[in-house]
Amino acid sequence: MTNLAQPAVTKNQDLEVTIQDLTYEGMGVAKVAGFPLFIEDALPGEKMQVHVLKVQKQYGFAKVVKRLTDSPDRVAGADGAYIRTGIAPLSILAYPAQLKFKQRQIEELYKKARLAIDVLPTIGMKHPLGYRNKAQVPVRMVNGELQTGFYKKHSHDLVPIEDFLIQDPKIDHAIVVVRDLLRKYKVPAYDERTNRGVIRNIMVRRGHATRQMMIVLVSRTWQVPHLKDIVEEITLALPEVTSVVVNLNDKRTNVILGRKSKTIYGQDYLLDKLLGSEFQISPVSFYQVNPVQTEVLYTQAIEAAGLTGKETVIDAYSGIGTISLTMARHAKHVYGVEVVESAVRDAQANAARNHIKNVTFEVGKAEDVIQKWKDADLPVDVLMVDPPRKGLDKSFIDAVGYMKPPKIVYVSCNPATLARDLQLLAGFGYTAKQTQPVDMFPQTQHIESITALTLD
Repeated sequence: MTNLAQPAVTKNQDLEVTIQDLTYEGMGVAKVAGFPLFIEDALPGEKMQVHVLKVQKQYGFAKVVKRLTDSPDRVAGADGAYIRTGIAPLSILAYPAQLKFKQRQIEELYKKARLAIDVLPTIGMKHPLGYRNKAQVPVRMVNGELQTGFYKKHSHDLVPIEDFLIQDPKIDHAIVVVRDLLRKYKVPAYDERTNRGVIRNIMVRRGHATRQMMIVLVSRTWQVPHLKDIVEEITLALPEVTSVVVNLNDKRTNVILGRKSKTIYGQDYLLDKLLGSEFQISPVSFYQVNPVQTEVLYTQAIEAAGLTGKETVIDAYSGIGTISLTMARHAKHVYGVEVVESAVRDAQANAARNHIKNVTFEVGKAEDVIQKWKDADLPVDVLMVDPPRKGLDKSFIDAVGYMKPPKIVYVSCNPATLARDLQLLAGFGYTAKQTQPVDMFPQTQHIESITALTLD
C-alpha cells in the first residue's frame, strides 16, 4: 500500500520544475509527482531550477536558483524587494494578467463552493502605480542607522525602502523627510526586543482631491525629543501638511496604532473628497486607500443596488460614512450602523459638513441594531454590507435572515469569505447572478468585488 503521507521531495533538494499556477497570494506553484511546491518570483509557464527550503506533509516551499525561461507576462526589471516584503507581490506580473488572475481567483472559489455566479472581468486602473493615499511604515535601527522601510515577509527584519511603488510619491517623499529629521535630532528608533526607544512607525495620509497631508508619529512615549523643532521643520519642508499628530503606543504588540493621540500641529483630521462629498478623516479612521478606484467601486455599488431615490437603505459597517453619504444622494434614507464610536462621530460630522439630512447613524453591533430596526418595523429595501476581511459573522447572517431585506449588496475585500457567506445567505433564500471585481489594490493579491443578491 502506498504511503500517501510521504512527500515526493526532500528539504535541500535541487530540482528543475515548470510553474503551473499561482496561489491566491501570488506565489508560483510547481508539482513534483503531484506534490505542490510554492515558489516566490515565479509565474505560470516558467521553467526554473529551484532549491527546496521546507517540506511539510501536503506541500513545500522552494526558492528560485535560476530561471530557465520567462513568461511573456513577466515584467522586466521588477524590484525583488517588493516581493520579499509583500508590498507588491504581483509587481512581476503584467497588469492585464493581474486583472485576469483576480477574476480567476473568484471563479475558482465559486467553483469549489458550487456557486453558479458569473464573475465579470476585473475593472482595472489606467495608472496602477502610486495610488495609495495612506502609508504606515516601521522605524528601526539597521546597521546603526535609523531607517524606514518594510519587513521581510514572516520576519521582523527591516528592508530599507524609499520608493514603495504603490504609494503616492508625495507620501514616499514625506516619509524620507521625517526619517531624515529623526536622524538629525537623534530621536531613538523603537527596539521591539527591549521595548525601548521612541518612534515606532510613521503614518502619512494624503487627500487625493484636497492634497492635504497628515503626519502621525507613532511613539512609545509622549516625550519625543526635539518634537517642537521636528514639527516646525516638517511644516517648512512639506507645505501640504495640515496636521501633525503623536499617537501613543506603549504596549509590546504588533498593532500599529495605540488608542490615544495628541494633535501637535493643525487640525485633528484630514479632509478629502469622494463623488462630490467631503469627508473628515481622523488618524485612526478607516478610509479606502485607493481614491480613484473607490469612486469606481461606489458607483458600481449604487448601480448594483438599483437606487431610484425612493429606497430605504441600511449600511452595515458604515465607518465614517463614505458609502452611506454617497448612497444618500440616490436614496430616500440611509441608516448606517458602526461599532466604532469615533467613526460614527466622524460620520455624523461628515453628514453635517455635506448638508446631507437623509441619513441616520447609530453605534452598535450591526447584528443587534438591524434586529432592533426590524422589530421597530423599519421598512428596508436594500442592505449594504462592506465587512472586514473575516467576512460576515454568523450572528449577522442570522440577523439578515430575520430581517429579510429584498436586496443585499455585498462589497467584499476577501473572495474566500465572500464565497462562504454567499453559501450561508443562500440558506435564507438569497441568490446572486454575477460578481463584479474592482481592482482596488494593483500589484497586490488583494481582491475587491461587488455582488448583488435578491431574495427568492
